[in-house]
Amino acid sequence: MSQRQVLQGRLGRGPGPGPGQRGWGWGWGWGSGAGARPLTRRSPADPALPPAVFEQYQRARSQFAQAVADFAARPQSIDTLRSAGVVCLLRPLLLDVVPSIRQTAALALGRLADYDVELAEAVVKAGILPQLICSLPEENRYYKKAAAFVLRAIAKHSPQLAQAIVQSGALGMLVICLEDFDPGVKEGASWAFGYIARHNPELSQAVVDAGAVPLLVLCIQEPEIALKRIAASTLSDISKHSPELAQTVVAAGAIAYLAQMIPNPDAKLKRQVLSALSQIAKHSVDLAELVVEAEIFPVVLTCLKDSDEYVKKNGATLIREIAKHTPELSQLIVNSGGVAAVIDCIGSCRGTVRLPGIMTLGYVAAHSENLSMAVIVSKGIPPLCVCLIEEHEDHIKAAAAWALGQIGRHTAEHARHVAVANVLPTLLDIFVDTCSSEDLKVKAKKALKNILQKCTYLPALEPLLHEAPPSIMKYIIGQYSKDPQASPSKTVWILFFCLIQLDTVSFGICHNSS
Repeated sequence: MSQRQVLQGRLGRGPGPGPGQRGWGWGWGWGSGAGARPLTRRSPADPALPPAVFEQYQRARSQFAQAVADFAARPQSIDTLRSAGVVCLLRPLLLDVVPSIRQTAALALGRLADYDVELAEAVVKAGILPQLICSLPEENRYYKKAAAFVLRAIAKHSPQLAQAIVQSGALGMLVICLEDFDPGVKEGASWAFGYIARHNPELSQAVVDAGAVPLLVLCIQEPEIALKRIAASTLSDISKHSPELAQTVVAAGAIAYLAQMIPNPDAKLKRQVLSALSQIAKHSVDLAELVVEAEIFPVVLTCLKDSDEYVKKNGATLIREIAKHTPELSQLIVNSGGVAAVIDCIGSCRGTVRLPGIMTLGYVAAHSENLSMAVIVSKGIPPLCVCLIEEHEDHIKAAAAWALGQIGRHTAEHARHVAVANVLPTLLDIFVDTCSSEDLKVKAKKALKNILQKCTYLPALEPLLHEAPPSIMKYIIGQYSKDPQASPSKTVWILFFCLIQLDTVSFGICHNSS
């Protein structure tokens, strides 16, 4: 019996179906010559696999990718997907021959990476980034948007993950997406660049080196509002780190186009535009002057009356970043009616929205006596006093105390305007309050010192005599000792009171000064 007959007998099958046999048979090829046939499984009736088998396989892949994408959108399903090792299961689908399966798998990965840092790290460790971007320029717009979503979902978590994206070569692919015809693809790429650039100067510089800035400036000129928003936000994220990076954005011509969009009725766009201009202006006098030269005044003052609180806050922040640099820039703000507009803004809002406006008044008043008086004449002291009383956050109170100290530190007239508003007892209460933060106490004490050293209006100082600690009392007594009109009996009483309140060293200083 031949070897072939022996094998056929063991398998119980011959070259074809015998009596009573159905289905698949086995055909065997023997030998190594030119006529030899490879080992194949075939059907005598149909030598090829039925098309339904391939259709079923494709449908199963598509259903799996879509199901994972749907489940990944539900936070309660994430842990189940994580424990099933779904990231590794999705990886081969990124190279699938069917475009819809590739883009659905990318969408699922993006939703997983967006959920938490552990899943984002798992996507990176699985070596998915090279697969994701390997054929990005040739992909359709849906895949490009999904891929950009994955990249920004990973980048948002940490500088390390953003650096992994840079090292994968993804920035070059994102630049290609910024040149795409579809606005949605541009938006996705802009968003990814923003999440990368926001972390630190090095990553922001990598975005600049990739050539993204000129394309982002083109994006803010597109008609689509959503694209304008994201591009402006990304330019803000690039500019915030250093004067050099901000200068790169300025050199691309961004300021003029951003300034033109301040009057836009879309609140979300105005938020991003004002933020981008603020991040540019904050670095130096030259950059601030370039922003001012784009004729943002007085149009930016209308933002302080906007119904959107973030527009108000970002508008006040832009004015603050300009005011802080020089007296000339602060004078320009005063001349355009900016101080009055800021004061109205402080009075019309609450919480952190007030903070940049409060600091703007402090910066303006700090520059000179005339600018400080402009704040006083515009009735800027009462709303600052209200902030000291109403606000619950210590950092807002600290800013208000600092601003009042800047207003009252110039001359006796400035100090009197602050004192008659009953600011001093409030500052003293904050200073001695054990619940106040250390920073708030420091700011309150500094403000008291600045005002008391200039204040010659003694009736405003009397309420402090019974409560002021020695560190404050010495400034009060110093003012009384300088008053030529004070009666001898009153002076003796105050000095006697000092003996009780002050230590020997502090009293000696006051006595010598008198």
